[in-house]
Amino acid sequence: MSDTDAAGGEIPEEMPQEVVGDAVLDGEDVTVEGIVSDLERVTAERDEYLRLAQSKQAELENFRKRMMKQQADEVARASGRLVESILPVLDAFDYGVVHGSDALVPMRDQLLVALEKEGLVRLDPTGEAFDPNEHEAVAHEPGDDDAEAGEPTVSETMRAGYRWQGQLLRPVMVKVKG
Repeated sequence: MSDTDAAGGEIPEEMPQEVVGDAVLDGEDVTVEGIVSDLERVTAERDEYLRLAQSKQAELENFRKRMMKQQADEVARASGRLVESILPVLDAFDYGVVHGSDALVPMRDQLLVALEKEGLVRLDPTGEAFDPNEHEAVAHEPGDDDAEAGEPTVSETMRAGYRWQGQLLRPVMVKVKG
């Protein structure tokens, strides 16, 4: 004898069984322990996928940061090379001004101001203590007899030195006294 549903249709005797994980929900084989073990397994898989996703996300962030830093370093190196190639022009302006061509002063000053806005620092250590890390001694004069025999000082700047964004581009060529 077959059963009928509310609409009057026949219900087949063998109903499809719902499967959850390894347990079959047909009323007989389902146990709480089976459901709990399936839940623990699925939870462990979820946690592993979450750890994997977080790990990959962290790797991607580190990669982005590394690429941004490399790009910024490359831009700084390229701009440093450009400024270094302009230094002979600044030297020519300086030599022209020293030899009496006052018409060059405004152009030299404009160029210096533009480069200083971007990070160029002109080094002029006249009167300061000699520092071999930033100064290149090309001439020497004896010190005063009155002065103590201490550290040598820069008596004259022969060619300006420059620092670009904190990095020494070119040391100052100086005459040392003492």
